[in-house]
Amino acid sequence: MEARVLERCRSTGVRLVLVEACTGGLLCGRLTEVPGASAVVERGFVPYSYESKVEQLGVPLELLQAHGSVSAEAAEALARGALERSSANWAIAETGIAGPGGGTPQKPVGLAFIAVMRRGGAVTVERHVFAGVRAQVRDAVARRAFELLLEQLSVES
Repeated sequence: MEARVLERCRSTGVRLVLVEACTGGLLCGRLTEVPGASAVVERGFVPYSYESKVEQLGVPLELLQAHGSVSAEAAEALARGALERSSANWAIAETGIAGPGGGTPQKPVGLAFIAVMRRGGAVTVERHVFAGVRAQVRDAVARRAFELLLEQLSVES
């Protein structure tokens, strides 16, 4: 999957910024295992705390207080902030609750929001609830983030 993502990005001139508030660098790590990833991966952010989301990516604290850091609104704001703070032309941003703790009835363990956005374009945000233990949730978020990017690149072509 990672090689497909990198090849598609290379062939379409995509420079990618990653925001991993759920997977903690898993996407970036997987992409950079493939030789030549530096042609695509511009940078990555791992903002776990409210403070880091506000300081690093300019997410309004009021947005986080109103919707929480695991929300469609937060995922979109993370993607926008990453594009504003990088020279990348596409962003993947994800936020979620990998578990085993931290879930609530309204926001269960496994809940994730994934945003993909092109600079100057619309953002696509998906909501998922992935089953499994922490490693499985993180893996599922990473897989779906890559799939969503490939889907959006196909739409743009």
